[in-house]
Amino acid sequence: MKINEIIGDAKTIGIAGHIKPDGDCVGSCMALYNYLAKNREDLDVHVYLESVDSKFGIIKNADCIDTDSYDGTVFDLFISLDTASLDRLGQNLPFFENAKRTACVDHHKSNSGYADYNYILPDASSASEVLYDLLEDDMIDKSVAEPLYMGIAHDSGVFRFQSTSPKTMRIAASMIEHGVDVNEILEETYYRKTYAQMMITAQIQANTKLVMDGKCIYGYCTTEMMEKYGVTTGDLDIVISAIRNVDGVEVAMFIYQLDENKFKVSLRSKKYVDVSEIAVSFGGGGHVRAAGFDIEANLENAINTVLDKIKEQI
Repeated sequence: MKINEIIGDAKTIGIAGHIKPDGDCVGSCMALYNYLAKNREDLDVHVYLESVDSKFGIIKNADCIDTDSYDGTVFDLFISLDTASLDRLGQNLPFFENAKRTACVDHHKSNSGYADYNYILPDASSASEVLYDLLEDDMIDKSVAEPLYMGIAHDSGVFRFQSTSPKTMRIAASMIEHGVDVNEILEETYYRKTYAQMMITAQIQANTKLVMDGKCIYGYCTTEMMEKYGVTTGDLDIVISAIRNVDGVEVAMFIYQLDENKFKVSLRSKKYVDVSEIAVSFGGGGHVRAAGFDIEANLENAINTVLDKIKEQI
């Protein structure tokens, strides 16, 4: 099934992704928005995200993203992308709940299929890769190719993660043929970091602990540390990738403070540990090799509780 079949007779379309949108979330949402803007001028299309990092401004029509909360609009069709569960839609959930029809395009293993139409491929590198299946390649131009490539590159760790398949690479190659400037997209949206990000990452790395005979590494960041370096939780997305590459490590855990006794946990694995299983046990979700969740406890107890779960698989 292609996107036009999913749309059917709908005339008003809403698009949204998950809270704290990352490269794949922004990429898939903007790829669909730009695709419809180019090929379906008869439609009234709106895209909603809670907040967008300025680095994604490189994507065409990023300034069309609506960050306001629900305004009472009832869409003929509302499409969620890269969103594992309804609560992850955040302030945009009412758009989904009040739409006449709904669709979900995703790659999260934990996604139960909550929409009227669901296209979920858990083994895909990204939601952007899944979305590509629904588009006609000959109707893709640079404005669609750039966000698709960005989304795939971000969620595959620039084609390093196990979810990268021959299909992933073929789609990426096709996007380059459609005009993507690979260097610009990756440098501006993936590799470039602020001085503050570099400093806080270095501090976290200096405090990391290697446990379980070197098979697990973990790092943490408290509110005090964030205040010291003038960063927010949104600046910490690079940390888990920075600590996972230690030789011999199977699982990396990064935990940062959200509130006095509430922490966000990010997990990554390399070969055999299913971190999505661990995340689900704590009420979170994600993928086999990348997952996350929130935990309410003090820092020491939070770390030890999660390490005990990791130990069951190592």
